[in-house]
Amino acid sequence: MDLTRLGIAGAPSIEIRDLAYDARSVTPGALFFCVKGANVDGHDLAAAAVSAGAVALVVERQLDVDVPQVIVPSVRAAMGPAAVRFFGDPSRELEVAAVTGTNGKTTTAFLLQSILESAGRRPALLTNIERRIGGESRPTGLNTPESIDLQRLFRAMLDAGDRSCAMEATSIAGVKGRLAGTRFAVLVFTNLTQDHLDFHGTIEDYFDAKRALFEQAERSVVNVGDEWGRRLAVDLPNARTFTPDDDLEGIDLRLRGRFNRANALGAIWAARELGIDEDAIRAGVASVAGVPGRFESIEAGQPFAVIVDYAHTPDSLVNVLEAARGLGPGRLIVVFGAGGDRDREKRPLMGRAVARLADRAIVTTDNPRSEDPAEIAAQVAHGRLEVVLDRRAAIEAALAEARPGDVVVIAGKGADTEMEIAGRTVAFDDRAVAREVLET
Repeated sequence: MDLTRLGIAGAPSIEIRDLAYDARSVTPGALFFCVKGANVDGHDLAAAAVSAGAVALVVERQLDVDVPQVIVPSVRAAMGPAAVRFFGDPSRELEVAAVTGTNGKTTTAFLLQSILESAGRRPALLTNIERRIGGESRPTGLNTPESIDLQRLFRAMLDAGDRSCAMEATSIAGVKGRLAGTRFAVLVFTNLTQDHLDFHGTIEDYFDAKRALFEQAERSVVNVGDEWGRRLAVDLPNARTFTPDDDLEGIDLRLRGRFNRANALGAIWAARELGIDEDAIRAGVASVAGVPGRFESIEAGQPFAVIVDYAHTPDSLVNVLEAARGLGPGRLIVVFGAGGDRDREKRPLMGRAVARLADRAIVTTDNPRSEDPAEIAAQVAHGRLEVVLDRRAAIEAALAEARPGDVVVIAGKGADTEMEIAGRTVAFDDRAVAREVLET
């Protein structure tokens, strides 16, 4: 494609064969976007990109590199629209059913994918725990990929024969322009609770970022059982609304918990907005017995229940623990923690929620990134809860104490299989560890 056709003002006429924003992924003939990241400025990698084959750069300042350069006010803002044009505006052909909200995005997307499959709409899947294109799984990455990666994936879906896509759409991705130019055939709002304030600043800004995504949606579905959903519905008078207490109308939901009723109803109404018939909706919902790492039961013949869940916000912990309480007549034992380099304000709120609902709670390490695990745990425990920093030891302690009829919840990581600790990536899967301990 000629660079002049990518919609970047002042672009010279030069043939472009690919787009890249990571110098490690540059191929010959690529246009390299010098994006300023949190830790690395792409302008500093321009020479390396050119050495790898980049034939032009998109920059915010002139660089001493001997290739054509297009100077723009914001490289990141230019990247999304350019990617849409380069890959042929794939969401114009691909029916994108997206889900946004603090909690429930992944489960709702899995339910939507299953319904779309039952309806014969050949869906792809794009979530933080699984990507599926043309019926085959691919490596995961960001919940919502960078704009070049996202548009490339959409094009790959179409090339593989997919005709729809169920996906997560995050507010951070919206603010960072990753979703620029993407058309949503339908967009579901699940809820909004405290999270990501390290990025958004305030809950109002977080809500505004969610609301802005609906400007790209042809149809909207909103959970008005959530207070922020009720506010959103005022701004979207044509939205289809629901509450978690609405009747499932004979649909067999195999997922447990009131929060999963909300996820299912969001998927059901999104499917109806897309014109999918009730038989396909019923079949699609009924075929989902579980979602990896989402209220996932671990069975090894033990006389008590063990649940692994991704809950990592105060609200999601409350939802999961309230649902878990009903699984057995005994005590509720919880192992949980908070991630590092993320919203610190929610940490004591998480601790208070668990202290209120659990009979025993153990605070442990959960993906601390660059922060001190002990400091994070102290902020969560706030002097009220037991701390066992070694996550495996914490799980072992909880399972060793459990008696018949008890329920053990291991929260925070869900289907994640790694932790980042002081710059190192460490393999750790709560589900695998729990099974190993139970079978020992």
